Amino acid sequence: MSTWESDEGYPEPEKLRVQGVLRALLRGIPLAVLVFGCLGLLLLVRIVERPLFGLRRPWTPFITQFVCRNAFRFIGMSFQVIGKPIRERGAIVANHSSWLDIFALNAAQQVYFVSKAEVANWPGIGWLARATGTVFIRRDRREARAQKKLFEDRLLAGHQLLFFPEGTSSDSLRVLPFKTTLFESFFEPELKEFMLIQPVTVYYQAPKAAEPRFYGWWGDMDFGTHLIATLGAAQQGRVEVVYHTPLRVSDFANRKALAMACEVKIRNALVDRIS
Repeated sequence: MSTWESDEGYPEPEKLRVQGVLRALLRGIPLAVLVFGCLGLLLLVRIVERPLFGLRRPWTPFITQFVCRNAFRFIGMSFQVIGKPIRERGAIVANHSSWLDIFALNAAQQVYFVSKAEVANWPGIGWLARATGTVFIRRDRREARAQKKLFEDRLLAGHQLLFFPEGTSSDSLRVLPFKTTLFESFFEPELKEFMLIQPVTVYYQAPKAAEPRFYGWWGDMDFGTHLIATLGAAQQGRVEVVYHTPLRVSDFANRKALAMACEVKIRNALVDRIS
């Protein structure tokens, strides 16, 4: 999968002074304890949960949500939810700007991410993704039927799937054109009549005097460098997760019409907040 690159290039990295490094450590060490300590607890609970409930996860999502909500407290970022997440069976689509999206979207609602298969093999991140029930897919038409079955099983088990239709991350100031392939699964006869799709806009406001793209993470940007810069900031900004009115799949003629409706809602909300 290709990554997006900005015509403006990458922001100039800020040089962290000793105080910035200390802030990164003071925030990062407790954050790591929170994430990996609760991951160990989640895996222990899952040992009991899996044989009893199979695909359904009545307990472990609360652990994931606890971690993600408190992660922003440890980082020092303000976190706000606007609107109401759906409770019915359905899927969520959102814009993608940063690794912070995972914390923001999990903190606001119990969801299961849909991710490219390669992520499962990434050091650290892949392990976390597998433990929290991420759905891994290959963007290969030959596997379309198997993916539809996978989505159907998860949705019928009560999971709310979340995916990023842009297919990659941007600089947090724009929404890239949506890819429509995954929307096709929701038009299956077994799903179409009850499926709701909720568009969600994730908006980051950079710290005062910082580059507006401060929280964006895209292209070939190094994760470690971005993580330290984020944790070491003297002042933090904020993140808003905006839930829009859910769309009923049966109201749309095809996947392209549904994808466009979601894209417009998300982009308009982001533009309104940036301006």
